[in-house]
Amino acid sequence: MFTAEEKERYIYPQVRVVQPGGPYLRLPWQRIHKVSMSIQTINVALDPDMPEANSNATSLEAVTKDQLNIRLTGQVRYRVSEQNLYAYLFGVKKPISHVMGFFVSVLRERIANYEAPALKEEVTGPEKPAESLARSGVSINDLRKNLNDLNQQMDRECRSSAARYGIVLDASLITGIDPPPEIESALAAINTANNEVSANISLAHATADQKIEQSKRAVEIETNRAQAEVQPLRWLAQQIGELKRSGEAALPAYLRSVRLDLFSKARRVLLTRKE
Repeated sequence: MFTAEEKERYIYPQVRVVQPGGPYLRLPWQRIHKVSMSIQTINVALDPDMPEANSNATSLEAVTKDQLNIRLTGQVRYRVSEQNLYAYLFGVKKPISHVMGFFVSVLRERIANYEAPALKEEVTGPEKPAESLARSGVSINDLRKNLNDLNQQMDRECRSSAARYGIVLDASLITGIDPPPEIESALAAINTANNEVSANISLAHATADQKIEQSKRAVEIETNRAQAEVQPLRWLAQQIGELKRSGEAALPAYLRSVRLDLFSKARRVLLTRKE
């Protein structure tokens, strides 16, 4: 996670941590540094050196990949790293300021280059037009729909903060992403149009799938009906073949029997006279 230059810069000596309890004896040349190890929460827009920055720490500005200025709100949970107390106490003058600057830099870089995660269907099959359209909107929609993925990326990117500054970022909780007020109505119109198009495409897919299923059922029914009509003919051909193999006189006798059965069922018989 570190470059070769960073590995040399952030090699800090280990210090012995004295747990609460005692009594302990402090020698005259020794100093005591008390550190709270509890998990603390800080506003993502807070600048420890300039509290009035970022609209008095109410929202953090960032730029998306389509050059849209957005405002972020959320919190960061952090705690002091017991394994890197030297970096926290002696590495930098204000560790929390460095950590927040580091976090904001990484967050803005992630926002500027964020892409929605690929759908599972893209791996196993072709992407449907509705799914492609749903992911082809402005980047703020991708960010809003994938806040959890963005927070997980931030957690991975900020793991080096413990080695850098002696502070562990337990979790980044970006809870709000808002566009500028002047384009909010236009963005709402775009989202509405995308939703309508996606709904129409989904309806068309459902109708097409229904017609395909109906066609399959119709073909199956006609196939079964044709097989039912062909089966008696096959049985008759098989019987005639067996009669033919049994003797030359058997087939004429069978035909005579069939004619007599037909004559018994007929109401009127027309005979032609041979001249």
